[in-house]
Amino acid sequence: MNRSCFLTLAALLLAAVASHAQTFGLGEVAAPKEQRVTADVVAAVSAAAPGQPFQAAVKLVHAKDCHTYGKILPPGVVGKPTKLTWTLPEGWQIEELPWPATHDVPSTGGELSNGYDGTVYLPVKITPPASAAVGGSAELKVKVNALVCDPKSCLPFVKEVSLTLNVAAAPVVNEANAAALGSTPAAEKKSAENTAVAPAASDTKPAATKVVEPAATSAAAPATAPKIPLTFAELLLYAFIGGLILNIMPCVFPVLGIKVTSVVQQAGEDRRKVVLHGLMYTVGVLLSFWVLGGFAIALNKGWGSQLQSPAFNFFLAAFFLIFALNMAGLFEIGTSAIGVGSGLQSKGGLGGSFFSGLLATVVATPCSAPFLGTALGATLAMPASQSMLIFTLIGLGLASPFLLLSLFPGLISALPRPGAWMESFKQGMSFLLFGTVGFMIYVLTNQIEGLPVLFAILSLVLIALGCWIYGRWALPHKPARTQNIARLLTFLAIAGGLWFGLPNASAKRSHAEEAVNLNDPDALHWETWSPEKVAALRAAKQPVYIDFTASWCWTCQVNKRVYSDTGLRALFKQHKVATLKADWSDENETIRLALEALGKRAVPVNVLYIPGVEEPFILDELLTVGNVTAALKKLGE
Repeated sequence: MNRSCFLTLAALLLAAVASHAQTFGLGEVAAPKEQRVTADVVAAVSAAAPGQPFQAAVKLVHAKDCHTYGKILPPGVVGKPTKLTWTLPEGWQIEELPWPATHDVPSTGGELSNGYDGTVYLPVKITPPASAAVGGSAELKVKVNALVCDPKSCLPFVKEVSLTLNVAAAPVVNEANAAALGSTPAAEKKSAENTAVAPAASDTKPAATKVVEPAATSAAAPATAPKIPLTFAELLLYAFIGGLILNIMPCVFPVLGIKVTSVVQQAGEDRRKVVLHGLMYTVGVLLSFWVLGGFAIALNKGWGSQLQSPAFNFFLAAFFLIFALNMAGLFEIGTSAIGVGSGLQSKGGLGGSFFSGLLATVVATPCSAPFLGTALGATLAMPASQSMLIFTLIGLGLASPFLLLSLFPGLISALPRPGAWMESFKQGMSFLLFGTVGFMIYVLTNQIEGLPVLFAILSLVLIALGCWIYGRWALPHKPARTQNIARLLTFLAIAGGLWFGLPNASAKRSHAEEAVNLNDPDALHWETWSPEKVAALRAAKQPVYIDFTASWCWTCQVNKRVYSDTGLRALFKQHKVATLKADWSDENETIRLALEALGKRAVPVNVLYIPGVEEPFILDELLTVGNVTAALKKLGE
């Protein structure tokens, strides 16, 4: 098996993130008391005429003390630009018009931000085609994607709204909307008065159609950036520390043996080669984080969301199985434990170091280590450039131990010298990878059910058969014909296994509520989470404990051990705490938005709602009996 095959497999892992990522459905999480913002489509006409342009707009009405942002963020403002995506009937044309000027708005911590509040119209000019059929109708649809904030928190706002207009021989003016959009002389005069004094910062030139009814605010000095819980420099530090900790998290630990073996094998090489190995490993890590971070930002998905795809998890299980069989000695793909073929040996195994960095990132994404959850959550309200810098620092943290050993060869030379013991070490490390295969199968059984599970398991057996054929007959001392037949059979077995076992979207299972364990009357009864259920329980003044979890999150599984503690169960029962589970194993837009409302983009997240307290208490990512007990004792204060 040559280098290109393994590089193709590496690319496949990254491509699976894109190919199996599906755009989430539309929706929003409503504020506990009232909607923070409402959106509608309005037009200056109640009936359009063929070939005659008219003005339309998205009308945003903000609740008191709430605001959204403009099309472009002024310097120093932390937020998310508002984006409108229009969908019109075939032949209808749309032209963007300047948006109203933004202005100072109250933000978190009593400081000032810059955006829209009150009522605002975001205008466009629409022209029906000359061939539009008189007597017919047309639906104008627009998707609003914004971030709405109040003095305490921010929530994503994603909603599609529409307006249906009749088509008449001549346009029929809607007087109220025309005045609001500045389509009449009186409205234009009013708009000019509103824009006579330019604000300190705006996202575009003031528009003649500007109509803004801001909530009352006190007079202010120039607009200042809102305060955030951590400075950007502190977030970068948290990102680096979180990436560093990922090296010892359960999801990354199976790869640790591979990395250690690689470093030991480099101990006798010259410094230049050792440094290049470290740099190539770092490049592999960073490239992977940039790709995954880019998808997370572009698709507005949570970190680790690629593991919500059964197909991706199946590919990952197959990949780890092949790698584990290689480390166990069933077949060889080169003398290096992380090599990508004997052809790389002439290049010092640099491709192997790159591939190891890529692999470390792929298996790191299910984890949300301490410090890392804070850094990832902050990317919600950041521009893409700053978010990508956060992901870069996470990658540097993950790569730093390997890079450190490469830059300081003295540390490498202090390691044990290569010898016969390495083969035993390599084979021993294979069992960590076999364990990872088992974990991936467990993840799959929580995502698919019935025959698809059996097909996935049997396909892994077929893949293992292909590896055995390769290791048995594709040997250098075998005749060329035997080697070629072995390679063909290996390809057919592995490719056939991947095709045979690949789960499809229809195979996804539904997650029912967990039943009470009749043999353990004190066991916690976990109900399925929903925003409506939370609202009802809180309205009834009942404490609510929510576990945001996923089957592919190893840390989440480790956290579950605390719920078997007798004293902890007694506290849940004493305070009559309702326990809800928000299972993010599969794609779920509502859960994603709820996490982002809490400032999180990854699981695990555990929160406690205390009656009479508006904001939830968020527990540490890694649960202990002590910190959960301390949280529950707040109910008695």
